Amino acid sequence: MEIMILLMICGAYLIGACASAIIIAQIFGIPDPRTHGSNNPGATNIYRLGGRLPAILVLLFDLLKGTVMVYGGYLLQIEPVWLGVIAIAACLGHMYPIYYQFAGGKGVATAFGCLLPLGIPVSASLLVVWLVTYWVFRYSSLAALVTVCTAPLVCYWFKPDYTIAVTMLSGLIIWRHHANIRRLIQGIEPKT
Repeated sequence: MEIMILLMICGAYLIGACASAIIIAQIFGIPDPRTHGSNNPGATNIYRLGGRLPAILVLLFDLLKGTVMVYGGYLLQIEPVWLGVIAIAACLGHMYPIYYQFAGGKGVATAFGCLLPLGIPVSASLLVVWLVTYWVFRYSSLAALVTVCTAPLVCYWFKPDYTIAVTMLSGLIIWRHHANIRRLIQGIEPKT
């Protein structure tokens, strides 16, 4: 089982490192999201640069990157903490992709994809938190931060065995948003 877990961690990183925002930008002729807009290769920046359809495609692929290996591990009945490590590997792949000089995105959609195997109550609750926060404040980064801060509580309520794994994942996403947090405090974070 240890070898299987190790292979899944490596696989999660390599799948996570496939930067869908860069690939979709090339397909649609959109400027490189790493050097345009917010310089972040994620769905929000692709939306700013290229519109709704490319952003939706990026979002879907980023979700799948998080779901594939975690769901596989879930089906193999891998311990919850190791599922958390697999999820972190997928997000680290997205954030620091080996294929793109380790310049990646923030990992929010990939992290949400990692949580989808936990079921509809967890996923739907977090989606509602994100939508309400975004609707009220119009900052996608703030909506992401509020959602990841809420995720361990939601998980504890619906799937308590996975609370530690989700807390680890949330901590990673919060850490990756340190620049956004600083800009939000300073009042200079761009709205979507």
